Amino acid sequence: MKIVICGSVNFPEKIREIEKQLLEMGHEVVIPYSIIKHNLKSYEDAQKIKDNKEFVKAIKPELTIRHFNEIKKADAILVVNVEKNGIPDYIGGATFAELMFAFYEKKKIFLLNPIPVHEKISILQDEIEGVHPIVINGNLDLIK
Repeated sequence: MKIVICGSVNFPEKIREIEKQLLEMGHEVVIPYSIIKHNLKSYEDAQKIKDNKEFVKAIKPELTIRHFNEIKKADAILVVNVEKNGIPDYIGGATFAELMFAFYEKKKIFLLNPIPVHEKISILQDEIEGVHPIVINGNLDLIK
C-alpha cells in the first residue's frame, strides 16, 4: 500500500521512525518533503526553518501542493498526531487540510492516536470524526 505520512514536521524523528517501520512492513511511504529537503532531524531543526520568513512565504505553499499531489497518488494517509504544545494527539491546520483533502480524494485515513479532544482545537473534533478515520492507537499492523 502507498501511504503518505501527514503531521507536524516538528517531529521528524517520530515521522522517520514510522516511515522505517512501514517500509519494513512492505509499504511504499512518502513523508513530508520538507523533512527530506531540509534534512530535519529534530524539533530544533524544524524551528529553524519555520523561523525563516522566506520558507513561510514561498517554500511552504510549494511543499503543501507537492504533499497534496502525493496524497492524490496514494492509497492512504497516516496522520502522526502526537503531543505538541501540551495538546495530546495534536492535529494542526496544515495536517487538518491534508486530512480533509485525503477524504475528498476518497483515500483511507489512519490516525496514529485518537482524535484530539483538547479545548484549544475542539473546533476540529466533529470535522475529523465526520470523515471516519481509522484510529490505530500506535499499532501499525492495523494499516491494511
